[in-house]
Amino acid sequence: MPTIITPDICDAFPGVQVVEPLFANFGGMDAFHGAARTIKCFEDNSLVKQAVAEAGNGAVLVVDAGGSPRCAMLGDMLAEQAVENGWAGIVMYGCVRDVDVLATLPLGVQALGSHPRKSEKRGEGQRDITLSFAGVTISPDDWLYADNNGILIADHELALDQR
Repeated sequence: MPTIITPDICDAFPGVQVVEPLFANFGGMDAFHGAARTIKCFEDNSLVKQAVAEAGNGAVLVVDAGGSPRCAMLGDMLAEQAVENGWAGIVMYGCVRDVDVLATLPLGVQALGSHPRKSEKRGEGQRDITLSFAGVTISPDDWLYADNNGILIADHELALDQR
């Protein structure tokens, strides 16, 4: 597996989109990448729960939670399920919780912050749609590359050096 170093990727592929620097690492994997699977929901993580229960096949779940600071959209139980089902990572445009547990899991997790309150469960939201937040547009099957330097979006898998 190639080493993900986003500054090097930016240098080699200047056309990649760069997500605004709003996110922090909460998962046990500092660097991760994969094809994007998208969800748009607001203060309701029903579709997140549904997605992580499915085979991830090395994909990254990208969730536009509206940037809400009022509740967490991912916690330890859903993150553990994501690991069990082969997801490479989760990027949450919103908050997460159970951060001490998230940090021990072999899963990339980037989010805006942490919040102790859980979300609602109303079954609302949309899956597999194009998302726009933090200065980028992300479509299903775009490729996401993330590390401690930031998050990048490419419209195809990039040929990275094996290091």
